[in-house]
Amino acid sequence: MMAGVGMGFSFVGLFFMILFWGVLILLAVWLVKTLFNSNSQPQHPQFGQREDAGEILERRYARGEITRDQYKMMREDIN
Repeated sequence: MMAGVGMGFSFVGLFFMILFWGVLILLAVWLVKTLFNSNSQPQHPQFGQREDAGEILERRYARGEITRDQYKMMREDIN
């Protein structure tokens, strides 16, 4: 009688099985975290939604794309 015959895997096989399931679980956690992250806000409006002109103007001013005087002038134009 031979001990261990028919067991199907060795310690190397066990290591790779644990590695496989660990990677699979980490991938699932990452996917769920990415899909349901409530802290992130989309950079662009979703399909069918329109951005308010004031939001666009504030974002451009915050990025430094326009000066304070340009911001004030454009703010008066849209109001």
